[in-house]
Amino acid sequence: MSSRTRRILALALLCAAPLAAEIRSLTILHTNDVHAHLMPLANGRGGFAYLAAVIRREREGCGHCILLNAGDLVQGTPVSTIFHGLPVYEIANLFGYDAATLGNHEFDYGWMQARKFIETAKYPIVTANLANDAGELFTPKPYTILDVKGLRVAIVGGMTEELPTLTNPKAMGDWHPLPLVPTLRKYVAELRGKADLIVLVAHIDGAEEQAVLDTVPEIAVSITGHIHAGLAEAKSHDGRVLVRMKSYGEELGRLDLQVDTDTEKLAHWEWKKVPVDSKTIAPAADVAAAVNRWESQVNELADRPLAVSRRAFNPREVKTLLERALRDETGADFAFINTGGVREGLPQGQLLERNVWNVMPFDNAVVVGTFKGKDLPAVVLGGRQVDPDRDYTLAVSDFTAANQATAENLRTTGLKFPNEVGQMRDLLLDWFRKKKVIE
Repeated sequence: MSSRTRRILALALLCAAPLAAEIRSLTILHTNDVHAHLMPLANGRGGFAYLAAVIRREREGCGHCILLNAGDLVQGTPVSTIFHGLPVYEIANLFGYDAATLGNHEFDYGWMQARKFIETAKYPIVTANLANDAGELFTPKPYTILDVKGLRVAIVGGMTEELPTLTNPKAMGDWHPLPLVPTLRKYVAELRGKADLIVLVAHIDGAEEQAVLDTVPEIAVSITGHIHAGLAEAKSHDGRVLVRMKSYGEELGRLDLQVDTDTEKLAHWEWKKVPVDSKTIAPAADVAAAVNRWESQVNELADRPLAVSRRAFNPREVKTLLERALRDETGADFAFINTGGVREGLPQGQLLERNVWNVMPFDNAVVVGTFKGKDLPAVVLGGRQVDPDRDYTLAVSDFTAANQATAENLRTTGLKFPNEVGQMRDLLLDWFRKKKVIE
């Protein structure tokens, strides 16, 4: 065999040999359920200016970083409630998000306001399974594809199927969630050949998280929100990974990945939670200025002294306290507040009106109905004995009345609450002012 023939044969064999898979780096920074907490919490954690500082520190020297948010950017503080969330989105633009999805609380101010959030955001907001009866998607796209130094990263958005029970039906209009897993399967099939990695950013519950992790193998990474507790450790299955952070911006998630572009799977991953501690880091000056500008507009209203608390109350104790307040203010025999309606505890010492706004940020009305003792739900009675044939009055929020069948509400159906007696937050503020001392 001539040397020329040998060279040609060697070249042919080289061309026929499979190329070694390329392993590419990708870092995903992520947040969820920040809930408009522009200022640090009582424990010194969180705050938008400090969260921005941590994000920027983590991005330094990281040419392959992206930043994602898994919903519920708004609802939880006076700035968000008074201005219906828009200032929160304006300030969050300074974080430099690359993509995000919507949460259920984005709809607390109505679906048209949620559309304004999408228009305000300087990054794509994607949700694949939120549509109307005509099949039109609520967000402009179900997914977006990011080019990260040549690595094609598809970000698909998802919303919990429980959305109709998590917000006022009037706020949703004709929009509703589609079945999550079948919809995701549809779009990951569409992405075949278009992306080197598929990432889900979703506002979903625990069962939905697990269903995606177990049954949609094309999704290599799930970044989720909605469950405020966060994960102690990342969940994984067959090489795929799911992560979720604690709420209110107390920490930033960092997921470092090695991506096999041949198999479109993860060769390696590491996840860590980066604390956002206002006591040890300097705030981002531009974000701090934006926060102060908006906070100054509500300080006069929100920071007025209200009452003195003899001790701290955890959220469960606050629920009991607020039910007592509703009974006193409405004259009802019973009152009920759903657990999700209480957003924070109360500190010991001087309480400000802001504390009640943070506990109860929703613009819910209080409604009252009259029922026979035998018709009162067990969760309302709490073991108390009633005359089954006597009439009793029950005060609840209009949200509870509209979603009474769900597990965290009355767990019943068909109760009518014809009498609206005022906005819940106003009734609570009046009660705290009258009490002066809370024990």
